[in-house]
Amino acid sequence: MSKPASLKVGPFTTNVLVKKRYLLFYLFLFWVALFTIQFEFWIYYHYLSTEIILFYVLLPFLLIFLYISSVFVSLLFAKFLLFCVNLIHKPREGVFLRDKNDIDYRYWSIRNTIKKWPVWLSHKFPFPFLDNLCFKMFGVKTRFKNSLFEGWVDTEFIEFGENVTVGEGSIIQSALIAGNLFIIRKTEIGNNVEIGSHAILMPGTKIGDNCIVAASSTTTVGQELESGWIYLGVPATKFKKNRFFDDNLEDLIGDSEDIENLREKYDLVYVKRKDKEKIQKNSPE
Repeated sequence: MSKPASLKVGPFTTNVLVKKRYLLFYLFLFWVALFTIQFEFWIYYHYLSTEIILFYVLLPFLLIFLYISSVFVSLLFAKFLLFCVNLIHKPREGVFLRDKNDIDYRYWSIRNTIKKWPVWLSHKFPFPFLDNLCFKMFGVKTRFKNSLFEGWVDTEFIEFGENVTVGEGSIIQSALIAGNLFIIRKTEIGNNVEIGSHAILMPGTKIGDNCIVAASSTTTVGQELESGWIYLGVPATKFKKNRFFDDNLEDLIGDSEDIENLREKYDLVYVKRKDKEKIQKNSPE
């Protein structure tokens, strides 16, 4: 499910900035990362400047090391800043006013400003493990085996189970601005869940195990999706049972040597829409 970093969507933080002075957090983390690179390169140059061949042979490895170390330093300092900010005002779920005087809305903006630089930096690395590390550092419950890197995933109040796949361009939200309201709700996704491309999960969505949310579908705020179903549409509604995790898959599909028979059985079990049968029965002749 991975692709070049320049084409991925990955974790995100909002561009909403309640007050311009919050940019000081961003600039501080930016400076820390650049200072770390500068200091490490100085050490490298100090010890290897006289060894020209070795200097250039090891230079590509140094560049990779500098990038990863800048990510780690940014994450550690961001984690420390978030710890301090959360001591003043702890993040919480609820419906608040979208107003700079509202303390929950204001501190949400501060948290996202702090996260912005390390999130961007970790996401530009061509391998996805830094993305997952970034999620975990910021409190998202996930597994390193989950594929979350092609979707637009929020960085707090999100909990993923095991074997979760987030499709390309999909959006997993835990916060939402709706007019003058600001909503924060924890989004929970169970085990063996697939989120189709360009699907949108609103804050507070709870998805049971073995579910599929079809491409371009949208849940509502606080919607609960029952385990073992395929959901489709806007808003997402039950489409049909998810049979991909049944124990008797071989019996349902049959022998793969007969291609035509296999295709018919596959279409019957996985593709044929049950709601069309109901429509045909209820339609006047």
